[in-house]
Amino acid sequence: MGRKTACVHFSLFPDAAIYRKVSRLCKRNARGGRRVVTLRLFDSFERAKREFAPLDPARVRVYVCGPTVYGAPHIGNARPAVVFDVLARLLRRLFPGVIYARNITDVDDKILDAAAREGVSPEAIAERYGRVYHEDMAALGVAKPDIEPKVTGNMEAIVSMIARLVERGFAYEAEGHVLFHVPAWDGYGALSRRGRDAMLAGARVEVAPYKRDAADFVLWKPSAPEQMGWDSVWGRGRPGWHIECSAMIARHLGESIDIHGGGADLLFPHHENERAQSVCAHGGAALARFWMHNGFVVMGEGKMSKSEGNILTVRDLLEAGHGGEVIRYALLSAHYRKPLVWSDALLRMARFNLDKLYDALEKGGGVGEGVPDAAFMAALEDDLNVPLALRELSRLAQEARGGSPERGAALRASAEMLGLLGGAPRVEGGLSDDAVEVLLRERAAARARGDFASADAVRAELAEQGIIVEDGVEGSSWRWARG
Repeated sequence: MGRKTACVHFSLFPDAAIYRKVSRLCKRNARGGRRVVTLRLFDSFERAKREFAPLDPARVRVYVCGPTVYGAPHIGNARPAVVFDVLARLLRRLFPGVIYARNITDVDDKILDAAAREGVSPEAIAERYGRVYHEDMAALGVAKPDIEPKVTGNMEAIVSMIARLVERGFAYEAEGHVLFHVPAWDGYGALSRRGRDAMLAGARVEVAPYKRDAADFVLWKPSAPEQMGWDSVWGRGRPGWHIECSAMIARHLGESIDIHGGGADLLFPHHENERAQSVCAHGGAALARFWMHNGFVVMGEGKMSKSEGNILTVRDLLEAGHGGEVIRYALLSAHYRKPLVWSDALLRMARFNLDKLYDALEKGGGVGEGVPDAAFMAALEDDLNVPLALRELSRLAQEARGGSPERGAALRASAEMLGLLGGAPRVEGGLSDDAVEVLLRERAAARARGDFASADAVRAELAEQGIIVEDGVEGSSWRWARG
C-alpha cells in the first residue's frame, strides 16, 4: 500500500492557478477514497493559527535555521531539529512534494573564538562539531534534510545579495563594513512587534561610530589576516550572521517560501533581520508565508543556553545510557510552542511510556503495513499537537494490547509519523516469555533463602537481555526496556 496523500481545503488561494491545482488534487484524492483534511499551523507573524495553503502543493518549501557548529549540540538545539522533523514527516504525507532545507552555519565569530582557544583552524572546529551534530541528531531519529547548505559553500550568493541591498539604498559601506540601514525600510519590526527601544535592547547592538543608526546591523565585516575571509568589493571579510540564511534561502528555495522555522530565540533579531534583508532585496516579495517557532527548553529557572552555562548536551545523555528514542519522546512531550521543562523525571516518564507502546506492539502484533489513525492525524494537523497525538497513541496501544494486529499496525504507522517505534519490539533471539518466568521463579527462590548474590546475578542476566525487573509488595514483574 503506497503512502496516502491528503488534501487541504483552503479558504484563500494566492492566485487562480494555485486554486485550480489544489482543486484537481482534491478531486483526485476524493475519487481515490483518501481522507480530506485541513492543516492549521500557528503563524508567528499573524500570532494566530491559520489554514496552511502552500504556494505550490507539488513543491512545499520549508527552511529551518540549523546549528552554528562551534560546540556539541545541547538538548535546546535538539528540540527544533526534532520538532521540524515531525513537521516534515507530516507535510510529506499531506502533499506530493516537499523540499526541506536546514542550514549549517560554519562561519561565525564563535567558531573563530573556539578555534583560538584550542589552537586549531576554524575549519577544523566546524568540521568536528558538524559531524557531532549529525551523529547526535541521527541518534534521535532525525532524518537528514533534503538540502543542507553551508555558509562557506554559498559565499557568492551572499556577496551578491549584499551588493543588491547597497544598490537599492537599503545598505551602506562604512570603514570596511557593510550595514543594513534599518530606518530605510518601514516594515522593520512587524514580525517581532517590538518598539524601537525594545529592539535596541533585544539586539544587544554594537555601538560603533560608523553606524548611521544605532539599530543598523552588519552584513559584511572585515577579517584579519589570520581569520576566515573572502575577497569582495568591500575588501577581504566575512558575512554577518543574518544575511547567510536570506541568501541561502533565495539560492536553494527561491525568493518566497512556505514555512520558515526555528527556535523562539531567533524571532528577534535573527528572523526580523532575515525578513528585512530578503524583502528589500527582492522588491517586496514576502520571505515566508508562515513563520513557526518552537519554545525554549528550560533548566531550573531559565532557558538552556551555552551563554548561560546551564547546558546539557545530547552526547551527555547518550553516554549516560539514555536511548535516543527516549530523548526524542521527552522532547516531544510538550507542545512545540510551549516551554519544555527538562528533568530526570521527564526522561523516566518517556521511557515508561515507550515501554508500554512496545509492549502493545508485542501483544497486538503490529506487523504488516498500516495507515495512521484518523484521530491521531487530526491532532497533528491541528498545529502539531503532539501531546494529544501521544495520547492517541496510548489509546491505540490499549486497543492493540487486546490482540488486534490491525490496531497494532495502525499504532506503528501512527508512531512513525513522530519518529517513534522504529525499533524491534524485543531483542532478536532474546528470551521467550516462558524463559523469563522461569528465571524470575529462580530469583524469587534465591531471595527467599537469603541468597541475594544469586538473585542479583539473575537480575543482571535479564538486564543483558533488555529486560527490567521491578520488585513490589505483590512480587516481581518484568518488562522489556526501550532506549
